[in-house]
Amino acid sequence: MQTIKVNGYDMAYLEVGQGHPLVCVHGTLGDFRTWYAVLGPLSKKHRVIAVSLRHFFPEHWNGTGDDYRMAQHVGDVIAFIEQITPKPVDLMGHSRGGHVSFRVAQARPDLLRKLVLAEPGGDFDSSLDPAVKPGAPSALAARVLISVNKVRDGDTEGALQNFVDLIDGEGSWRRLPAAAKQQLRDNIFTLLGQAHEARKPYNIADMLAIRTPTLLIGGSDTAGSLSIMWREMARHIAGAKTAEIKGARHWMFEQDPDGFCRAVTEFLAG
Repeated sequence: MQTIKVNGYDMAYLEVGQGHPLVCVHGTLGDFRTWYAVLGPLSKKHRVIAVSLRHFFPEHWNGTGDDYRMAQHVGDVIAFIEQITPKPVDLMGHSRGGHVSFRVAQARPDLLRKLVLAEPGGDFDSSLDPAVKPGAPSALAARVLISVNKVRDGDTEGALQNFVDLIDGEGSWRRLPAAAKQQLRDNIFTLLGQAHEARKPYNIADMLAIRTPTLLIGGSDTAGSLSIMWREMARHIAGAKTAEIKGARHWMFEQDPDGFCRAVTEFLAG
């Protein structure tokens, strides 16, 4: 593990392999360990740099303070990439990290060569989904809030079970291996920050502004809004490509690392 000082914070990261830089950004409750299953295969052709965002492991944050913001994490990733050579880099984000990566591409396309979004998180506004009621939380956000409240009440296991089962189906938390459960426990208090992170919904102008060559990738068996959003985003991002990982769900790179790496590597090589 190494660190780079970004915006006054020591951002931790893992780096493996040689070749063009591929910066990887984890999602909710993740950290640089999120990418363990694919570090080896991806590093055969790339210099893979997996980061841990502000307040995630190896930091053990207690949920206090006001700097857990989407804008802060976007700014941190930009500042991190600015210190990586050579540029432009390839950037890959999963879930909430996909949202972070999308916003980096929107703000600083000059830093990026290619963009990979693996089931990016977030919500659409009414310009992308006419059914959206302004100011109303999405069904997914409302269910995540249940986990937030469980953390506040001291029920961390209940919070994690609710979150994982929400994303990957009932019983998913129970089936997770011990190491995966521990990673999520290590980051549990970041849910408190996420409740007030001021994440803006995507709008049509956001989509049209992306000019970085983009791959949107998802699992064939993912349910709910996460299964819809990446496909809909691909319709509006100019020249976007898509890849579906058969038989996989939201954490597709763990469930089919070979298929995931094949799709990503082919896109980055093209």
